[in-house]
Amino acid sequence: MRPKSIHLVVVKVGSAVLAPTGTLEEEAVRRIADDLAEAVRSAGASGIAGVPGVRALRIVLVSSGAIASGFMALGLKAPPAQIVLKQAAAAVGQSRLMRAWADAFGAHGLNVAQVLLTGDDLDHRRRHLNARGTLQALLERGVVPIVNENDSVSFDEIKLGDNDRLSALVSGLVGADRLIMLSSAGGLADGGDPRRVIPVVEHVAEARRHVTGERSAVGTGGMATKLDAVETAAAAGVPTVVAPGREVRVVTRLLSGESIGTSFPVRVRRVEARKRWIGFAARSRGSISVDEGAARAIEQRGASLLPSGITGVDGDFAEGSVVDLRVQVSPSCEPFARGRVAYSADEIRAIAGKKAGQIGGVLGYVYRDEVIHRDDLVLLNNGRAGDDGVRAAKAGGAA
Repeated sequence: MRPKSIHLVVVKVGSAVLAPTGTLEEEAVRRIADDLAEAVRSAGASGIAGVPGVRALRIVLVSSGAIASGFMALGLKAPPAQIVLKQAAAAVGQSRLMRAWADAFGAHGLNVAQVLLTGDDLDHRRRHLNARGTLQALLERGVVPIVNENDSVSFDEIKLGDNDRLSALVSGLVGADRLIMLSSAGGLADGGDPRRVIPVVEHVAEARRHVTGERSAVGTGGMATKLDAVETAAAAGVPTVVAPGREVRVVTRLLSGESIGTSFPVRVRRVEARKRWIGFAARSRGSISVDEGAARAIEQRGASLLPSGITGVDGDFAEGSVVDLRVQVSPSCEPFARGRVAYSADEIRAIAGKKAGQIGGVLGYVYRDEVIHRDDLVLLNNGRAGDDGVRAAKAGGAA
């Protein structure tokens, strides 16, 4: 029986599942669509808000395969490495991919919608909210959103990098109850032996010793990127399952309680949506170095960052940007926190080391006393205190 707590699922399908030889396998598309349609039918109609078509189980599909579906049409024998050819292959392949999904889901009376995202769409707070609103509107009307990175226009500065990460960010974006990643692998292999799949992994750090870093010929990720995505999803309170995508009815069976692949449960509560965006969806635009006293106050007391604790600024960013916090500005120094600044980089350089009461005298105006308010601060999982996951800055005290 499907667990009652699961009402919204994000399913990610990799290129190695849909196009293992470089050509889109429509049989694979149909098999997965049949599976997802069965899972939706099994859940039954919910009648939410009286909107026709709304069901008790809603699914967002994150589908790879655009580049893998299109590169052969360009006369290429292998997935291209050159960015322009990748974009051209995606432009050709995306329409083919969507047509296959529309036909496969249409056979079950389900409508689909194409949602293409770039890194900027999830970095930008307003675009982030717009994307969430669009996905929610589609789900409320019984439509299956099919999400992919907009590879035909993305470039390095705005690329998310792989659909593993995209699926984790989308899971947090829509507040999914579970992320299911369908892979060419059957799950996390014990000691690299694919015949021995580890059924449950409590801590991702322990899982990394089983990873070799290999990836498929037509994909952009591997198990290492999936573990990164698991951590991102977990920080948003979303448990993940990595399961064999070539098996029949794998999603229906998983949602019925069958143990398949590797499950990554979540033991911590969800991070509040704004901090989730700051910590994981937003792209850092620079760095601020702080002294030890400010770092301890932020980590231990959940304090805000005042100008007096700032020792340096790296980058050129605007007010409202998300930046990393380090004890020193250096690429070798891992950030311990991330936050949204109330002042631009040049303004912060001018007031660095000053008391809050001096801001007006230096700048001629005061937006607020805090450079980063504690409500806009998130401690990262590689923070110096070493807690698992993201530790949202707690209220109480000010630096």
